[in-house]
Amino acid sequence: MSAFENFSLEDAGGEKAAPKKTEENSGGLDASEPADSGAKTAPESSKEPEKSSKEEASAPESKESESTGGRLELSIDRESVAPGLKKLALEKGVPLGQIKGSGPKGRITREDIEKYKPAAGAATPAAATAAGGATYEDVEASSMRKTIASRLVQSMNQNPHYFVSSSISVGKLLKLRAALNASSNGKFKLSVNDLIVKALSVAARKVPAANSSWREIDGKIVIRKHYQVDVSVAVATPVGLMTPIVRNVGGLGLEMISSQIKELGAKARDGKLKPEDYQGGTITISNMGMNSAVERFTAVINPPQACIVAVGTVKKVAIPAGEAEDGTPTGIEWDDQIVMQGSFDHKVVDGAVGGDFMKELKQVIENPLQLLL
Repeated sequence: MSAFENFSLEDAGGEKAAPKKTEENSGGLDASEPADSGAKTAPESSKEPEKSSKEEASAPESKESESTGGRLELSIDRESVAPGLKKLALEKGVPLGQIKGSGPKGRITREDIEKYKPAAGAATPAAATAAGGATYEDVEASSMRKTIASRLVQSMNQNPHYFVSSSISVGKLLKLRAALNASSNGKFKLSVNDLIVKALSVAARKVPAANSSWREIDGKIVIRKHYQVDVSVAVATPVGLMTPIVRNVGGLGLEMISSQIKELGAKARDGKLKPEDYQGGTITISNMGMNSAVERFTAVINPPQACIVAVGTVKKVAIPAGEAEDGTPTGIEWDDQIVMQGSFDHKVVDGAVGGDFMKELKQVIENPLQLLL
């Protein structure tokens, strides 16, 4: 073909002689030592240089490990202090490093920790903490506190609580209180709480389910409906919350109610209440209105009762002063109001009944002349 007219065997490489090996291209393959590239990161030669006789003399001889023939020791056996004892030492502020164990193999025992006495002039961690200001203090719970805790846990676990709140105007109630105190000539001084206790008895008589209790008698479950309203009044004392009872509130006047609440409160704070002073009661009131920061709160039912009313502080609330013909407000005025919240045991008091009770309580407080009937 004309395209391969001048193509020869030499062009195909068939008879072309192989290139001769030169010193330049064979040095890197046959050299006995690697070329020194001058770079510190160059790989080391795989062929180790011969050691001098001095280096061979200084090299340590290998030895076989010697076995003692004893039983292998577990890591837990090598521990000088058990984890439980470490916790005990930490609680007591005992430095383990300063104790010499008296147990097997020098292990520290409980007796070593409990008998430890610091050397004279040495401060224990607990003492050092006390010197710099203690970070906490453990106070053993009193029998009264234990009783309160037990009853509250019982109440929350066994009584299905539900809550109903109501904003109640106390403007007229405050005016009635002021008028009665002004006419007392110093014989008595009514508090807002005194009047609310009386109002509570009025509402309880109108909705007797709130004045009932859940009881088990002779293996039978009964709901006891009380004809008399005995109001338990929560009082804060140094040992815990007490609930002395004002009995038969419906048959007492405001002056007598006020006198009994003051007397029972003083006895509670002085720890002089007798069992008959706080055992029983058919309904409870808890009033934190003297604390201006407490607008409302939720109270825990005092078993076996079915209702407790929590009373917040008095607040000024803006309300419409009047209405135009189209129903729009013509201005505002300030009203004194309290938020009260009833806690009810749903086993005894259904939701609608709890709402009725709060409605009656609101009605009598907002129209306080009914308290005098």
